[in-house]
Amino acid sequence: MAQNSLQITAPRGARGLAAVVALALAGVALVVFAMVPAGWRLGLWYYDVSFALMRYAAYVALAATLTAIVALIGWPRLLLARRAMALVAFAVAVPVVYVPWHYARIAAATPPIHDVTTDPVNPPTFWAVLPSRAIEEANSVEYGGPAVAKLQRAYYPQIAPVTTSVPPRAAFAVALGVAQAMPGWIDVIAEPGAWRIEASEESFWMRFTDDVCIRVSPHGAGSRIDVRSLSRQGRGDFGANARRVTAYLDALKTRLAAGAH
Repeated sequence: MAQNSLQITAPRGARGLAAVVALALAGVALVVFAMVPAGWRLGLWYYDVSFALMRYAAYVALAATLTAIVALIGWPRLLLARRAMALVAFAVAVPVVYVPWHYARIAAATPPIHDVTTDPVNPPTFWAVLPSRAIEEANSVEYGGPAVAKLQRAYYPQIAPVTTSVPPRAAFAVALGVAQAMPGWIDVIAEPGAWRIEASEESFWMRFTDDVCIRVSPHGAGSRIDVRSLSRQGRGDFGANARRVTAYLDALKTRLAAGAH
């Protein structure tokens, strides 16, 4: 009987211990994961340190997930408290694994560029955000040239200037109104004399700032509207600038079409 008892209780004890270990690992992963945006936002370290921490958090969380699964295999023999520990560990660890995996998947599907524009030959130039970019030691506002343009055309062929029969002054007013209505855009600044508009947008998690410049110019009897979106930090942007420019162009075309009827 003693031998049979040991055969029953040993696996139960091992799986119970696995639940405790899983919860501890998940807690460590969560703390490290929380440090990812906090350290960068508070200026404690550079963003590449945050990305490294995110990878380490994912590794620990993966270990927690696997350990929790091992514990849950013995569900009928687990004490109620150990069941709860394993479930909580699994629920905490899986999202910590998912987030870096998700961004890695996006990075693999997008080009390593952080500057997107409708005019790679003569891109719109920034002016108002230059002091802020200098303070932040941001990426250069100089365009990357043919290499960047080639990657943009390959991945984002839909990004092109908007031409309209609307005269420049009226087109500028429409372009400004659309910029002011874009969700998440802040610090929208207009320079009517040069027919230029600037704005910025912050990412939700890391609070990375990207800057937008819009330029209206005469085009025959009408106007041409060009847009540029440039990240302040990072070599790649996970497609954020292209999505931003595309969203603005779509909204602009809709507004111009509505005004033509």
